Amino acid sequence: MDHFDFLHGCWDVSNRRLANPLDPGPDIWEEFPGHATARPLFGGAGNIDEITFPTLGRQGMTLRLFDRTTERWSIHWADSRTGRLDPPVVGGFSGDRGDFHGEDTHDGRPIRVHFTWWRLGPDAARWEQEFSADDGRTWELNWIMEFTRTEGTGA
Repeated sequence: MDHFDFLHGCWDVSNRRLANPLDPGPDIWEEFPGHATARPLFGGAGNIDEITFPTLGRQGMTLRLFDRTTERWSIHWADSRTGRLDPPVVGGFSGDRGDFHGEDTHDGRPIRVHFTWWRLGPDAARWEQEFSADDGRTWELNWIMEFTRTEGTGA
């Protein structure tokens, strides 16, 4: 159940994101900084983090909950631009890699979403997001976050 314990604390986050995911045009990547703080909930059966993107002038929030019946994690994202909790991705870890899948919409069309988490030791982590517009036959990587621990526990 404690698979997200590694994330508790304060982080600098280096972001690399496609400007126009699922666009048939050339891939244009944006890079921008972030600062995140994560803390545990429910004795480790959940956590919450807030990330600030200072150059974009917005924030995001992630709620992660462990379902004790299915023994799977759900990850819910909210962004200050919309003020809405997006549909969850659900999954779990095998070793230091976590895979989470869900369904959403992008520009009004249904998509599948895949998040991948990697624990890279006590002071580093990586998150990736992929979209599929063809029911999972092909995937496009569109956002990468590299986490580096900073001072503070966030707890």
